[in-house]
Amino acid sequence: MKIAVVEGDGIGREVIPVALRVLKEFLPDADYFPVEVGYDKWERTGYACTGNEIDALKSADIILFGAVTTPPDPDYRSIVLQIRHELDLYANVRPVHGDNFDIVIVRENTEGMYSGIEWTESDRACTVRVITKKGCTRIAQFACRITKQRKHLTIGNKANVLKSDSLFREICLKEAAAAGIMCSTQYIDALALDILMRPENYDVIVTTNIFGDILSDVSAYLVGGLGLIPSANIGSRYALFEPVHGSAPDIAGQNIANPIAAVRSTALLLDHVKMPDEAKMIRDAIQNTISKGFTTPDLGGKCSTDQTGKKILDELRAIRRTA
Repeated sequence: MKIAVVEGDGIGREVIPVALRVLKEFLPDADYFPVEVGYDKWERTGYACTGNEIDALKSADIILFGAVTTPPDPDYRSIVLQIRHELDLYANVRPVHGDNFDIVIVRENTEGMYSGIEWTESDRACTVRVITKKGCTRIAQFACRITKQRKHLTIGNKANVLKSDSLFREICLKEAAAAGIMCSTQYIDALALDILMRPENYDVIVTTNIFGDILSDVSAYLVGGLGLIPSANIGSRYALFEPVHGSAPDIAGQNIANPIAAVRSTALLLDHVKMPDEAKMIRDAIQNTISKGFTTPDLGGKCSTDQTGKKILDELRAIRRTA
């Protein structure tokens, strides 16, 4: 198995090495190779991500990806969007799990407001929101496959205002009916509030690109912040796993970044390659680490990134010895 490792920028360079050490506990013989993309590369070379890097990522079976910085520069193209489009990683999966709730947010990952169709004129800037039948159908079918193993699908939308969301809702309802799963719809603004007030009422949520981005960040409040939320980016050929949080340049280099989201992303990776028991061990090790108070400052603890990572590894090895 070939695994591309992209540390990226900022705290990506601190949390991905921790996640990599955990992953190697279960995949020690994989062919790991680094791929450099991001803002630091752009500052140094004038290129953030070239065709060579895309080809390298396409040569991998799996990609472990850190955070990258996207500066407010009109000449800088988002690396994350470029990779999602080039590799057609159309489904973004973000699980949010707590004591009395277990939510999976499924986000369309290549269209919507992040279609990449943009231009600037003298008195305005324009971004085209693209919603296609193909894009709606395949993300709806993806969400339905997950829901078949669970209970209920909620379609987050703004169809009362946006015609494009009417199309999205219509197709999702059609696919849910064909799959024979329980399904309901909810306007995204009401959903963002209700998920905070009554998270136990939700199971699988499918929505469009920018709405899914916002909703998953909102739901991170339920578990302690973005430092805890992992994600998977899945396509028909490629798969990329990354923490939801950004590069956090304000704390980069201080060894205080929370590595849990990155480590949880390795659990999603193992789920993807049909190693669910090993993935559960990682999740249990993380929970044990949190329960014993070995956390970074964002969770009220006093541990460094490396110390938290070491404790997770210790807990993981203890779990494996007794398995």
